[in-house]
Amino acid sequence: MEHIVEKLKKQIVAFAPKAHSEKVGTVVSAGDGIAEVEGLDDVMMAEMVSFDTSEGKPLADALEDGGELLGMALNLEEDTAKVVILGDAQKVREGMTVKATGNILSIPVGKELIGRVIDPLGVAQDGGLPIKTEKRNPIERKAYGVIERKSVSTPLHTGIKAIDGMIPIGRGQRELIIGDRQTGKTVIAIDTILNQLNEAKESRPICIYVAIGQKDSKVARIVKQLKDKGAMEYTIVVSASVSAPAALQFLAPFAGAAIGEYFMDQGKDALVIYDDLSKHAIAYRQMSLLMRRPPGREAYPGDIFYLHSRLLERAARLSDKMGGGSLTALPIIETQEGDVSAYIPTNVISITDGQIYLESDLFNKGIRPGINVGISVSRVGSSAQTKAMKKVAGKLRLELAQFRELEAFVQFSSDLDDDTKKRIEKGKLMVEVLKQDKHVPLPFEKQVAMIYVAGADLFNDANKSRVAELEAKFFALLESQYPEALTGIAKTCDLSEETQVLLKSAATALKKANPELFGK
Repeated sequence: MEHIVEKLKKQIVAFAPKAHSEKVGTVVSAGDGIAEVEGLDDVMMAEMVSFDTSEGKPLADALEDGGELLGMALNLEEDTAKVVILGDAQKVREGMTVKATGNILSIPVGKELIGRVIDPLGVAQDGGLPIKTEKRNPIERKAYGVIERKSVSTPLHTGIKAIDGMIPIGRGQRELIIGDRQTGKTVIAIDTILNQLNEAKESRPICIYVAIGQKDSKVARIVKQLKDKGAMEYTIVVSASVSAPAALQFLAPFAGAAIGEYFMDQGKDALVIYDDLSKHAIAYRQMSLLMRRPPGREAYPGDIFYLHSRLLERAARLSDKMGGGSLTALPIIETQEGDVSAYIPTNVISITDGQIYLESDLFNKGIRPGINVGISVSRVGSSAQTKAMKKVAGKLRLELAQFRELEAFVQFSSDLDDDTKKRIEKGKLMVEVLKQDKHVPLPFEKQVAMIYVAGADLFNDANKSRVAELEAKFFALLESQYPEALTGIAKTCDLSEETQVLLKSAATALKKANPELFGK
């Protein structure tokens, strides 16, 4: 009997899984950035694995290669695991040894990343020194629950009058920027980063710009703009350009979220821009099809909605008990011919807390930013506005919507009553007031001042073609002769009666000094 028990024990030991530290497998097949590996029986989902590229090579070549290439296990099948190669896939070949690390894929996070351009694995891309940080955050992490959050109430100023006035963004919000190619989506995102220079240093959020599938030249141009303006002091750029493997393009936004969460967990504010999630979805589709996952609608995998929802759900404003930090997300989606009802756009619209819709027709008419006020919305609304902005911009959206209706009606009727004519003229003025050049974000107090005087009918007789010149002179006058008006708004975030009197006086003085800017 004892003999039989010993025999059974030996059989159990023989069939028992190998210890965690001895997880070594072999590449069965490799191609298109995907390696099929056998022998990694207890590998985890999204676990980092290491390909030994030095195997069978002369020592000099092995040292030059670094001897190690990372991959991420994504498809866990009965006999094999499909691994996405994070790097030069041509180095991986059949028969190569693969080791499981026992760690979920993570990236280095910390203040050392500020001012740097990195890839989604945290490797420096700007030619600077290698980045060394004390902490690593997992690429994937469960989002904070409802109990750990608090409602969004602090504004994140973009410096763009039309957005801060009508579609306000709060810290911890997810606001989608959506529109066709070449309508100024990236400009809005970059202007939001530049505008943080107008904020006090202690309340300035750390900005993370994630470039997914963009041209290297575009990313280089954006980095140069940020450096020239001094905005790289609080900005991190994560770049997975169009030439990068699909796996790195897939990881890029998750890397951006992981970096942002590091600052949020420290009680700071962070802003992450995903430019853009349409290309991210395409990269994920490419990976999924190569891994033989079943295609769904438009050949996207069935979990494409879950992919974007678990990414954007990580944006939050934490409760005071959790440190009060926030992570604001500005995802960008590119539409085809203005079709917001396509698969990926509707998915992301339903996940976010509002959208800023940029229209090609408005952009081509010279109305820039070309925001369609009708279908753009912020579901946080005036909760994320200062008292001053609430007072001056409350009726702005309604007035513009009425103007759009009347503008269409005017084409069919030449005989208009005085009230309709006034509304149309006021609408034309407000359209001109809300126009803004790119990369010239305005401090919030200047926005309030301009919207107030325009809304209070003080500039109704202004020459519509010279409103930009009028605005520049108005700000110059305020700064030189009425500085207490701007400082009053900035300090109190409110619009007192004394400040209103000062703004009216400044508008009257401007009219007297520049009569050529008024009248048709």
